[in-house]
Amino acid sequence: MTRWLFNIWLLGVKELRSLLADPILLLLVAYMFSVAIYAVATGARTEVRNAAVAYVDLDQSGLTGRIVEAILPPEFEAPQGIDLSELEQVMDSGDFVFVLSFPPRFEADVIDGNYPSVQLNVDATAMTQAGNGAIYLQEIITAEVTRFITGDDTASSLPIDLVVTAHFNPNLQSIWFTSVMQIINNVTILAVLLTGAALIREREHGTIEHLLVMPVNASEIMLAKIWANGLVIVIGAVLSLWLVVQGVLQVPVAGSIPLFVAGTVLYLVAVTGLGILLATFTTSMPQFGLLVIPVLVIMNLLSGSTTPMESIPVWLQTIMQASPSTHFVAFAQAILYRGAGLETVWTDMVVMASLSAFFFAVSLLRFRQTMATSQ
Repeated sequence: MTRWLFNIWLLGVKELRSLLADPILLLLVAYMFSVAIYAVATGARTEVRNAAVAYVDLDQSGLTGRIVEAILPPEFEAPQGIDLSELEQVMDSGDFVFVLSFPPRFEADVIDGNYPSVQLNVDATAMTQAGNGAIYLQEIITAEVTRFITGDDTASSLPIDLVVTAHFNPNLQSIWFTSVMQIINNVTILAVLLTGAALIREREHGTIEHLLVMPVNASEIMLAKIWANGLVIVIGAVLSLWLVVQGVLQVPVAGSIPLFVAGTVLYLVAVTGLGILLATFTTSMPQFGLLVIPVLVIMNLLSGSTTPMESIPVWLQTIMQASPSTHFVAFAQAILYRGAGLETVWTDMVVMASLSAFFFAVSLLRFRQTMATSQ
């Protein structure tokens, strides 16, 4: 056992030296845990920000003026008045996301209780912004009309006082979600890429033959690649949480970082094993890349890190329970967003450990077959 562990240690050190000698991979790791996190978190926002609004005012009344003045930044840009004849043109050209159209006698009909209609035209090509923005504009119009009728600026459109409490993200900022989830997704991507690339690099450089004549077995070689590349990923993820997410983006991390690291280690055994398994079916990096892309896309899109699991068909949810990424996302969200402890996430850790053992066993079997064929 001592010799077995010692061999794993020495082979892992060799892996680290090989990685340090590859500037492209080092640059990739640094980029994925720094620039990529910041760019996605700040660029791919889902909340309404600076949406362009135009309006057609056929009434020219004080009420329509109040409504237009209530449409304010940062959700919306300052509304621009246009003619009715321009409405279809500006919508077709995509100049505005929202165009309000106030009919003639709008204020008079409101006063007379005739329930006039206001047309809201929405460019729904950007679905999230269009849906949320339309709700915001409806609330603004309802609130301003209610205040106009009652003459009370504090009046509410509802006979109750509805108090909304947003837990874990009180300002509903998408950057809080995307920054952390980008780290989770990048852990998966790098775990598969680094370990697969490490095996293919051995083949391309001819060093796999050197390993075959050494007194080491397949499990030692595979575990060495897993712990060496996994160590780099864990260090990168933790530094990214501290420096990029908490430091630069000012996103709070609610839970225990050591507990997150423990779960990440369990998860990495599975996905690094998956990387080695995929690499055994290829002979070059281009082939490996073509094989890895669809696997990573499915794992990331259907794991709950991009869209809620509840929005996925039930049969597909059942299938995705076999993916370790599904349980890792649930585990990470519980800890980093909601501050959950071991008593809450232990079930996900047990499932990840079981899946890791399965993926490792399958990968080891395939790796042994590949080494036997090479001899």
